[in-house]
Amino acid sequence: MKQNLTVQLDAEVIRRAKALAARRGTSVSGLVAQQLEALTAADERYRRARESALGMMEQTRARGGRQWTRDELYEERLHRFGS
Repeated sequence: MKQNLTVQLDAEVIRRAKALAARRGTSVSGLVAQQLEALTAADERYRRARESALGMMEQTRARGGRQWTRDELYEERLHRFGS
């Protein structure tokens, strides 16, 4: 079910958004919907990746595995990928 959303923007932003929408063959509403969908999808991917990483860290801790300091992780990254 779709719902309406009211957004207040500067007149110049609206003008440029209308021109962009016309070039892309869509509406300003369509542009906004596409961008919000992309942002929320990226945020969801980040959230899942973060939860996964925290879970792996907790499993390592629970098994008595190595606990890295921030400095050690930074040094390892520099060694692996360069400066």
